[in-house]
Amino acid sequence: MAEEKKLIGKVTHYFSKISVAGISLSDTLKVGDMISIEGATTGFQETIDSMQIDQKNVTEAHAGDLIGIKVKDKVRVGDSVYLIS
Repeated sequence: MAEEKKLIGKVTHYFSKISVAGISLSDTLKVGDMISIEGATTGFQETIDSMQIDQKNVTEAHAGDLIGIKVKDKVRVGDSVYLIS
């Protein structure tokens, strides 16, 4: 079965010293979901282990939320975030 990708957000910030991406969501994202972050020189997948809104841990975020997630690789402002299912 082929994996499906659905655009759910864009990277708005990247904090390199702590490897955290700020993402503006256009759809729902939950802890445990698999995402793909893609851009001109970015391309990797990872599972959401934790995320924060206003420096508070949350298990789910929705369209319009600005979240922070720890990422394993460098991302760039404007990179697209896809939900993998």
